[in-house]
Amino acid sequence: MSSAESELLTINPLELKFAFELKKQISCSLQLSNKTENHVAFKVKTTNPKKYCVRPNTGIVSPRSTCDVVVTMQAQKEAPADMQCKDKFLLQSVVASAVTSPKDITQEMFNKEPGRVVEECKLRVVYLPPPQPPSPVAEGSEEGSSPRQSSTENDTQNGSELMRTFLETPDKSSEVKSAIYRLTEEKAGALHQSNRLRQELELLRRDISKSRSSGGVSFMFVIVVGLIGVALGYYLKST
Repeated sequence: MSSAESELLTINPLELKFAFELKKQISCSLQLSNKTENHVAFKVKTTNPKKYCVRPNTGIVSPRSTCDVVVTMQAQKEAPADMQCKDKFLLQSVVASAVTSPKDITQEMFNKEPGRVVEECKLRVVYLPPPQPPSPVAEGSEEGSSPRQSSTENDTQNGSELMRTFLETPDKSSEVKSAIYRLTEEKAGALHQSNRLRQELELLRRDISKSRSSGGVSFMFVIVVGLIGVALGYYLKST
C-alpha cells in the first residue's frame, strides 16, 4: 500500500525510501493531501531526531490542498548490517481552526483528549542500493548488433566500392601505362645522348693531351671543349 487514506490527511508514500550512499546527505519527500473542508494541523516525529531533518516538521494544510514534506538523512559514516533500518516516523494530524497559523501549533494540540480526534500514521524507513551507472555502449553500434559485426560490414562495403571503382575506370589505367611508357622512352634517349657526349668529351681530352705533348693547344679548340662540357652537364642534370 503506497498511500494511507484517513478522514483528515492522505499520506503518500507510506515508506521513506533512501538510496543509501556513505558520506552523503540523502532526501525523500512526502505529500500530505487534505480532502476535507477543514484546516488540518500536522506534526512529524521520528525515533532518531539527530539522524534526520524534517522540513516542515509542523504545519497547516488548507482545505482541498496539499503540502510537501522533505525528510533528509544526514551523511552516514558506515552502512547498517544487511541494509536494514529500524528507524520509524510518526505523522499526527488534527483539525485546527481557520485562524491557526504554523507558529500557533503546540504539542498540546496533538494530545488525545475526550472530544478531540488525533489521527496517527506510522512510516518506516527503507534503504535502497545506490543507482548504478549506465553500461557503456560502443559508439556507432545499433541495438541488436555487436561492434564486431558492424566492423565486418564496413570492411565488406569498402572492398566492394574499391572493386567497382577499378572495374569502372579501364581508360584511366591505359592512360597511366602510356604515360609511363613515354617517360621511359624519354629517359632512355637522354641516357643515350649523355653517353655519346661522354665519349666525345673523352676523345677531346685525349686530343688535348696529344696537343700538349706536341707543343700547344689552339684557343678555338678550348672553347669547343668547354661547350661540350656544359652540354654534358645539362643533360646529366636533366636525367
